[in-house]
Amino acid sequence: MARKATWALAVSAALAAGSLAASAQAPSALPPENVTVTAARSREALDKFAKAFSVPTKLTGKIARWETAICPSVVGQKPSFNAFIAQRVYAIAAAAGAPANANPSCTPNIQIIFTTTPQQLLDQVRKDDVDYLGYAETSAKREALATVTRPVQAWYTTETIDLDGIHRMDSARKLGNGITMSNFTAFAMPTTSGVNRVPIDLPYATYARVTGNHINDGVRTGLNHVIIVIDSSKLAGQRVVPLSDYISMLALTQLNSLDTCQQLSSIVNLMAAGCDQKIDGLTATDLAYLRGLYKMGSDKSLLFQQDDIADVMAKETQGR
Repeated sequence: MARKATWALAVSAALAAGSLAASAQAPSALPPENVTVTAARSREALDKFAKAFSVPTKLTGKIARWETAICPSVVGQKPSFNAFIAQRVYAIAAAAGAPANANPSCTPNIQIIFTTTPQQLLDQVRKDDVDYLGYAETSAKREALATVTRPVQAWYTTETIDLDGIHRMDSARKLGNGITMSNFTAFAMPTTSGVNRVPIDLPYATYARVTGNHINDGVRTGLNHVIIVIDSSKLAGQRVVPLSDYISMLALTQLNSLDTCQQLSSIVNLMAAGCDQKIDGLTATDLAYLRGLYKMGSDKSLLFQQDDIADVMAKETQGR
């Protein structure tokens, strides 16, 4: 993946024909660590929020987060605008406790691209490196993944990290030689009195070393690469800070639905249909969720991860 990590930079330079006429704003402070307790922020509401917000990955059924240091790259706008968004991602990552690489020469693993032709860009992604689209079992699902449906949209490549710290990219395609297992059953075949000693060939299988514990098995799911594409032709006049925070949220976590109006105040409501909430930037609820995400037991099963996140959100938003 790393050898192709900069392909989108050259692509977007050709495709980003327009400039986003966003209104200038001074950087806003991140939400306070504690806010006043309200009925809407009951533990039940936080539990529902944590479960509705998170999306488990296909292979492990766990929530993905950055296990390696983030390195965002922003292209397609004026240098000052690009730099503002990148620094906003870094600032929110620091507040959330996500690992970050601030070295200017780091290899980008979060690519934020402004373009007036987003579908053309995604067509090239599918052609050049289909794994950047995310996990898909069939060509029809890959085609669906490569379809642009929103003015701001993200695509996630995830990886499985086992007990030994070995990283394997999540893909339904054959990435290696598979696994050949000895046949320990030695059952007699129906047409012969002999036993079957032929090794079992699993050409698409991968493996991971685990603890065997059903609560925390030692396996984690990490984000490997994120592409965020912004259709600049549809967002003219968008305020800088809310847009930057929306992008940052997509960069740091894989969300379940961006079209659902969240009952608790959230930056994702900025572009959700039917939401009339005025969102000025990342909310206390959003920051509490991100902190919970980066404090949760990353090798726990999904329900325990969601409980960990809700616990942190309760402490952050209710001061407990």
